[in-house]
Amino acid sequence: MPLYAKFLKELMTRKRNWGEKEIVVLTEECSAIIQKKLPQKMKDPRSFQIPCIIRDITIEKALCDLGASINLMSLNMMRRMRIEEAKPTRMALQLADRTFKFPHGVVEDLLVKVGEFIFPADFVVLDMEEEANTSIILGRPFLTTTGAIIDVQKRELVLRLHEEKMVFNVFKAMSYPKEAIGECMMVDTIEQIVQGVLEEEQYEGSMELEQQEPREEPPQGTMESSIMTNHKDNNGEEAPKLELKTLPPNLKYAYLGDNSTYPVIINSSLCKEQEEELIQVLKQYKDAIG
Repeated sequence: MPLYAKFLKELMTRKRNWGEKEIVVLTEECSAIIQKKLPQKMKDPRSFQIPCIIRDITIEKALCDLGASINLMSLNMMRRMRIEEAKPTRMALQLADRTFKFPHGVVEDLLVKVGEFIFPADFVVLDMEEEANTSIILGRPFLTTTGAIIDVQKRELVLRLHEEKMVFNVFKAMSYPKEAIGECMMVDTIEQIVQGVLEEEQYEGSMELEQQEPREEPPQGTMESSIMTNHKDNNGEEAPKLELKTLPPNLKYAYLGDNSTYPVIINSSLCKEQEEELIQVLKQYKDAIG
């Protein structure tokens, strides 16, 4: 029994009288709590993900994993990099659920650019489902090559190349806005210009037809029918029925109308707030988009 517990028990049972100058020895745990020497309890800082470039492919979120003994890449990512063949391997990967996966092969000596530094790395290629921009894992071999130092509390990743070093603030790197919004705005502008040119050509063509051919008055029934049809199109705004095709993992459909109507294609890596802002802008120019 700890000394302080025995002391308190004797006080409660009146076997000992309280003395002002009496010394009570406390354990290390009690001393740390009383003196407030315990560190502040922190929350989960989330995984370390950094942007990198392999060949002409920009990967915004490459997972740095000290628990992985290999560098891993999806088969779709290898094909997007236009790598024709991978070196055969008899390696078997045991996953966390004790199941085994057999890789497609190994790609050797790929150059990975992180910031201003370029590092060589070998990647195991696995046929697997991938999320947008998170299709590679940088394991212990890559982190050893880069001389990586990870400060989890500061969320900093230090990479070293010879005498030079680069400090990566992972939180700031993941907070930068995506370039996909700017690209979509450029497409919207192009759509407006194209629509304007088409309207001018249609107007000029109709003027030429009016000058060449005499205008015939349509029957009264036809006029009423066309008026009713136009009125329905303007007010009813019936959405066209489209057959949607399967998109790659980095793209997805968003809808500008109710009941999943007027689909547009956007980047699947956008967060919810960015997606809502983009959809609001697209809705303003829905007529120009068509």
